[in-house]
Amino acid sequence: MLEERVMAILISFVAGILAIPVLLAIARSMGLYAIVREREAQVFTLFGRVIGTLDDAGLHFPLAHFGLRALLLPLFGKRYMVNTALRQYYLRDLMVNSEEGTPMGVGIWYEMQVNDPVAYLFNNADPDGSLQANVASSTISTLSNLEMDQMLEDRHQLSRKVRETVSPQSEQWGYKLGSVYIRKVAFTDRQMVENITDKVVKRLVQVTSAMKQDGDNRVGLIRSETAYKVSTQMAEAAATRPAVVGAALNEIAASDPEVLGAVLEVLETEQLIGSAAEVDVLPATAQVLVALGGEAKSTPPASSAARPLTLDGGLL
Repeated sequence: MLEERVMAILISFVAGILAIPVLLAIARSMGLYAIVREREAQVFTLFGRVIGTLDDAGLHFPLAHFGLRALLLPLFGKRYMVNTALRQYYLRDLMVNSEEGTPMGVGIWYEMQVNDPVAYLFNNADPDGSLQANVASSTISTLSNLEMDQMLEDRHQLSRKVRETVSPQSEQWGYKLGSVYIRKVAFTDRQMVENITDKVVKRLVQVTSAMKQDGDNRVGLIRSETAYKVSTQMAEAAATRPAVVGAALNEIAASDPEVLGAVLEVLETEQLIGSAAEVDVLPATAQVLVALGGEAKSTPPASSAARPLTLDGGLL
């Protein structure tokens, strides 16, 4: 008896667990409750007319929002699920012509988000396609007949201009346009690309040569300025040395003339040794004619009188 009761309880428990999802599905199909997910909106229509929208995420009871009309929704109404998340699109190779007549391929990236689910559902049969066509036409009309430099350099300003052109029309279709950015501007003519590449390479070579020449000129200027400053400093130092030496000799002469004489003899001897000249030393008593430098001189003419050269050995 006890085992039969336990078995009945287990069967009832399992049946109850299995019946809960079934009952919830029946209640949801009858419109007794609705679950709205994140970034989602649910639009309810009755007899072809919109009676309300649920866009707050969570559990909702249509009876509390729409009254007794919610009981007729399963039979005579319809529920639309609208994704309100931010969506991104990228349009490739939109053909535009520059002011110079150059064909260009443009790629544009943009964001969109549904902010009015009712208008998104019923104001346009293909809102996504209409938005893409609107963005493409606005991009072509904005970028056509512009200078090539402006198309390549001012993409930020042109992107804002395209967004301003598209936004008013997009709001009528139930969505708002987010960021718009021109990501790519490319040349479609291969021969033109090769010509531009050659010009860029030549320009780079020219700029590199100019930079190298400018660097060499600057280095030469720095070297010349440095040499000028060094020579100036050396000249100032060379001009200062005689003054210093002269002042020192004056002090020595004032204090002891004999020391001054010795110093001058030493300086004279140093100059003589540094000159690498040949010196002939003769006795003090020698009275002969000599040829200085060790080379024989020609005999002087008879009209000139020969004088003996006497060197004092004591001075040496």
